[in-house]
Amino acid sequence: MDWMARAEGAKDVRAFVTGATGFVGANLVRELLQDGVTVRVLVRPSSPRAGIEGLEIEEVQGDLTEREGLRRALKGCQVLYHVAARYSLSSRDAAATYRANVEGTRNILEVALEVGIERVVYTSTVGALGIPKNGLPGTEETPVTLEQMIGPYKRSKFLAEREAERIAGLGLPVVIVNPSAPVGPWDVKPTPTGRMIVDYLNGQMFGYLHTGLNLVHARDVARGHILAAQRGRIGEKYILGNRNLTLREIFGILEQISGVPAPRFRIPYPVAVLAACAFELYARLGRQEPRVPLNAVRMAHTMMFFDPSKAIRELELPQTPVEEALQEAAEWYWVHGYARRRVQR
Repeated sequence: MDWMARAEGAKDVRAFVTGATGFVGANLVRELLQDGVTVRVLVRPSSPRAGIEGLEIEEVQGDLTEREGLRRALKGCQVLYHVAARYSLSSRDAAATYRANVEGTRNILEVALEVGIERVVYTSTVGALGIPKNGLPGTEETPVTLEQMIGPYKRSKFLAEREAERIAGLGLPVVIVNPSAPVGPWDVKPTPTGRMIVDYLNGQMFGYLHTGLNLVHARDVARGHILAAQRGRIGEKYILGNRNLTLREIFGILEQISGVPAPRFRIPYPVAVLAACAFELYARLGRQEPRVPLNAVRMAHTMMFFDPSKAIRELELPQTPVEEALQEAAEWYWVHGYARRRVQR
């Protein structure tokens, strides 16, 4: 049977998902179940289950470092969605970040090649792509080098992309997707973008940096993974994004949604760097993640704008309005106790 027809019909398709307990993974599992796909997920014993609790899925305990366990887990599956990653913008425990993101990706993709998985979608990030110096949004083809990657997370994802491309060259039918900054429900941890929204809703944003992000609904990112498996060209990359907004514009939308006044003070970049250094030092003393990582501030020195037109054109990536995505994110954070709802003005 033709792969695309089989995948779109969802008949006799069993999907294996890594990172299902994370933000994108939890949304992906829900979209797959909605399509009638049988879903098996890889979880570690210590993984929090809040994002997938109550879902009709098969859980397999294991780790990306254990190849024999991965072989058993992949048995009987036709498609692999490798979403798992160690997502931390701090430089704390860089070795663990490389092990999870580079070695873990190498392990599962090489095993997928050995066992004959029919289609693989590897989840990278726009952080592993280049941004033009002329102010235009980055694309899948914008030149970039490892030296331009800021921090262990971006460097590890850049190297993991190279692993995916290498193994694709050996015959693995892999498609790479590069999500931008997803927002929406099921951001349990939450992610750095989600933490920014939560802090805003709690009235803890006292200023803004002159920077920007490409925001996209997490549900559209999940659907983009499925469309990449069905329609993506093997060996190609697709930016899963939507709308480019400055941080001040994002706060303006959140003000309308929440009634929390947007900060009017623009924080000078050197001040932000000094504040981040203080957060890093405090976190190091307490052996925890910094609230404002220095690497995040360094990244913010550049407008992180990207062009998702290739995915829209080739995959028919949905484009849910960003206002709707932020509204759903805020509602989810309010309902689940991350932030206190305020009276609308």
